[in-house]
Amino acid sequence: MSEHGTWRRVSREGRRFLRGRTRTLRRLALWSLLESAHTFLGGYAVARALDDGFLAGRTGTGIGWLAVAGVGALLGALALRGVFGGLADLVEPLRDGLVRRSVRQAIGRAVADPARASRAGDSGAVSRLTQQTEMARDSFAGLVLIARSFVFTALGALIGLAALAPVLLVLVLPALLVGTAAFLATLRPMARVQRAALDADEALSGRTGELAAGLRDVVACGGGANAGAGIEPLIAEQERLTGRLARWTAVRTLALGVAGRLPVVVLLAGTPWLLGRGVSAGAVAGALTYLVQSLLPALDALMTAVGAAGTRLLVVLDRFCDPEPAARPKSAPLAADPGPVSAPAAPAASPGPAVELRRVRFAYGPRAHPVIDDLDLVVRPGEHLAVVGPSGIGKSTLTALIAGLLPPGRGTVRVAGAPACGASACGAPGYGPDVRRTLLPQQAYVFTGTVHENLTHLRPGPVSRGEVERATAALGTDALVARLGGPDAVVDPGRLTPGERQHLALAAAYLSPAPLLLLDEATCHLDPRAEERAERALAERPGTLVVVAHRISSAVRADRVLVLDGTRAVCGTHAELPARSPLYRDLVGLWNAQG
Repeated sequence: MSEHGTWRRVSREGRRFLRGRTRTLRRLALWSLLESAHTFLGGYAVARALDDGFLAGRTGTGIGWLAVAGVGALLGALALRGVFGGLADLVEPLRDGLVRRSVRQAIGRAVADPARASRAGDSGAVSRLTQQTEMARDSFAGLVLIARSFVFTALGALIGLAALAPVLLVLVLPALLVGTAAFLATLRPMARVQRAALDADEALSGRTGELAAGLRDVVACGGGANAGAGIEPLIAEQERLTGRLARWTAVRTLALGVAGRLPVVVLLAGTPWLLGRGVSAGAVAGALTYLVQSLLPALDALMTAVGAAGTRLLVVLDRFCDPEPAARPKSAPLAADPGPVSAPAAPAASPGPAVELRRVRFAYGPRAHPVIDDLDLVVRPGEHLAVVGPSGIGKSTLTALIAGLLPPGRGTVRVAGAPACGASACGAPGYGPDVRRTLLPQQAYVFTGTVHENLTHLRPGPVSRGEVERATAALGTDALVARLGGPDAVVDPGRLTPGERQHLALAAAYLSPAPLLLLDEATCHLDPRAEERAERALAERPGTLVVVAHRISSAVRADRVLVLDGTRAVCGTHAELPARSPLYRDLVGLWNAQG
């Protein structure tokens, strides 16, 4: 998008905004005239105090003229008080208008692409609504305040110089204009870099927002390396643009030095020439006062504000003037109801074990004590296995090894006949999620979206309403879905209890086509009856179920139980294990005593 087009759009919107606030602008101008009077009196009174007072031997007259300069300072303070009152009436409507426009743009994008809006939101709109809106308000307020001050200060100073001696303007103005021209030459490149920096900021914000929304899925699917590779170029681009901004800032600082110091040097160097042509010493001192105390500080403030806030404001306002068009995709219709089914069909099981571990050893560090040591385990297709043991004994580590999230330090872990930590599981570029298994951790993953989307996000392709309803009925989640407002209701994860989040995640796992389900205490926030219903439904689902048990009742329902006690692993049925494992015998005895 061209810089000329940006300036044209922003100028058109700016004129429209200011035309509706002429009364506020007139009030600001009237107050600012007092500032011009303050500036004029500052230099003119010094010249008269010297020429007509102190240098002429009339001390009282000199003091009187200095008192006039003091009155001018009071006028300046009064002007500033009135200016701030009018500034609020100009700046706050701008902010309110930008907020309304940002919300309108976000709604337009949501209507154009509801699926994207429900999952990750419009990160660019969020940036406009928060950071960029405040940036625009602060930049606009600073520019109005400083530009107004410069205009009326320069008016008072130039009238004062002409009143003292017109030749002073001939000496001072060329140097002032050279520095100003050098400064103006930096504005277009800085605006271009600033625009690119904001583009990079929005791209990085959008990318990180998408990753944050699906971080649990990224980790669970082993896609961290691939996801991080997309972030690094954006960070590098931001670093490059920051360096370019710094270099242009250095050029702008040099231009400020020329505009702010060269006129003073020219005036001092030309003083003998001025005095030789009848310009009084008081006039030279008054001109120096205008330059040092009024004109050059105001010019310095203006250049700093325009160079920083001005280019930033131009680029930011362009975001609100020219929202990117978003094509509205055709929404995919719900699939036709396929008729009664008891559970989703799982992919055909491969011959051999569903899960196989051979002499597996794993430790969190080369010198750490192994969490899993020399473990052999075979889980048959369609089997329901419960894993029990004390907290911290390695149950979650075992599920992570089976899911392929952790590579074994020694031995092999195979799922459906292939290594668990294969390319797709370990995040190699170009691979998607591992379709062989679904892992549900203790902290259930629920995202901002509809109930239907939360229940079907693990199932590729469209899923019928009837199939979703049968799944929620099987797990006892139908009452929760009704309480949330039905399948089309939008879920706010922050308003759900941990148990409600687990209910939704379990229903999503039930609908998943993965032949292996891994539940790592995924029912710990459910009451015993709800937990039993969910586990029985998942066990009846085609495929293999591995459950890290939160209660011994989960082990009672399983086909086999794996007991981890820190020294050896024992696997068997619930009836066999009390005689083979003292730990399991103690756990069952404690459960029976509490029951």
